[in-house]
Amino acid sequence: MTRVVLRGDVPNLGTKGDIREVADGYARNFLLPRGHAILATDGADRQAASMRRARDVKDAHDRQAAEAIARALVPVVIRISARSGPEGKLFGSVTSANIADAIADQTGVVVERHRLQLAEPIKTLGTHQVPVKLHTGVEFPVTVEVVKG
Repeated sequence: MTRVVLRGDVPNLGTKGDIREVADGYARNFLLPRGHAILATDGADRQAASMRRARDVKDAHDRQAAEAIARALVPVVIRISARSGPEGKLFGSVTSANIADAIADQTGVVVERHRLQLAEPIKTLGTHQVPVKLHTGVEFPVTVEVVKG
């Protein structure tokens, strides 16, 4: 087993600054050549601690920004007009990209479409709650009203 310090987030292994024990071949053939990790030495342990502190500061800043966006978007109703039939069924659908564009147009807040946790596109008129996950622990609903247009 080889001890390595991760230089960035590696799926299913850890985040930047973590010290992990990995198989020799995994370290030698994947992590080290691609720059995902460095060998853990005494100096590298101190560097890893510094990386973790920087990561924690950045994480706290990102969380505060996400909470500010949540406070701005929760009380707002996002209105999207769409063509529909007589029973209220849309001729198309309202996707997460449409919702992200409407949020940016109506509030000035930019939310990436993949942050919207829309299970399937909206296909009916009315008011819908769309969950948004901006950061770990910062999840909130956005109210979307689809009106006949």
